[in-house]
Amino acid sequence: MATCIDTSITTERSQVSQCPNRCQTDENHYKSLNFFRPTFSDHVSSIPLSENNTNFIHTRKIADFSFEEEEETETDSLWRKMKEEARLDAEQEPILLNYYHSSILSQNSLGSALANHLSIKLSHSSLPSCTLFDIFMGVVLEDNGIIKAVKEDLKAVKERDPACISYVHCFLSYKGFLACQAHRIAHELWSQGRKILALLIQNRVSEVFAVDIHPGAKIGSGIFLDHATGVVVGETAVIGNNVSILHNVTLGGTGKVCGDRHPKIGNGVLIGADTCILGNIKIGDGAKIGAGSVVLKEVPARTTAVGNPARLIGGKENPIRLDKIPSLNMDHTSHITEWSDYVI
Repeated sequence: MATCIDTSITTERSQVSQCPNRCQTDENHYKSLNFFRPTFSDHVSSIPLSENNTNFIHTRKIADFSFEEEEETETDSLWRKMKEEARLDAEQEPILLNYYHSSILSQNSLGSALANHLSIKLSHSSLPSCTLFDIFMGVVLEDNGIIKAVKEDLKAVKERDPACISYVHCFLSYKGFLACQAHRIAHELWSQGRKILALLIQNRVSEVFAVDIHPGAKIGSGIFLDHATGVVVGETAVIGNNVSILHNVTLGGTGKVCGDRHPKIGNGVLIGADTCILGNIKIGDGAKIGAGSVVLKEVPARTTAVGNPARLIGGKENPIRLDKIPSLNMDHTSHITEWSDYVI
């Protein structure tokens, strides 16, 4: 059993050095980087191996293995679907065969494909893709939560955007999706104290994708950044799960305070284009912010705020309550007649 585990760890580590764009540099330099998990021996249980607790440990290992196997199967299913989509695309457009091969078909996992694609997108002459690939792959291997979030983001885009024709289309071409995944890596580096590197990635994402998310911001899963151009998210902002945000949205500070100074966005929120939400205020679960709004005060759950300055549809005392999750149905216009008597 120990031999099998050691082999899998060796295989996992070797992926970091499989960048197709590897520079001809000393491999020992990359092996010395502290990107990896501790060895298996660091996790050996300290419980004495008596007859009774041996059964307990055996049962626990079986349960853990079954759980991991189920998760791996779900992720692999999406990855297999993406590879099949890539094959079909390459058949329809043979001129793109090399692109699909290097980006998807030659990769052995969703994580390696993501690290490779982002490293190429964010590289420049003094920051080679090989260096970025090692950084990204190291973080992806270290944090299993990133791949889970990537999977949920892919599903969110495919389900909510009628313009998205496939998972591989989103993965390769949607800059909002790619900017969000780059942020996940930058945020992990920021949390590890590697702030200079995290800020460098933020800067490159801003230059390449026109999306500026501070690496300190916390973002959930199932995120859909539609078009994404001009999205700005401040350092202490928090975005929940299953949130949809359109272009030119700012989650910023008021410029008057330090510390915790940015908005907290609940689960299932829809934020329309050209919206500014400013200050350490909460947007409740399932709320909707209309396009072009400027929000300076808290928005209750399952309500709609529109205007500059934003006001609640139905009024503060008895706002109209939404019966559906706005971020999922992407409905931007319901109840608009209750907001104004003059609607063109």
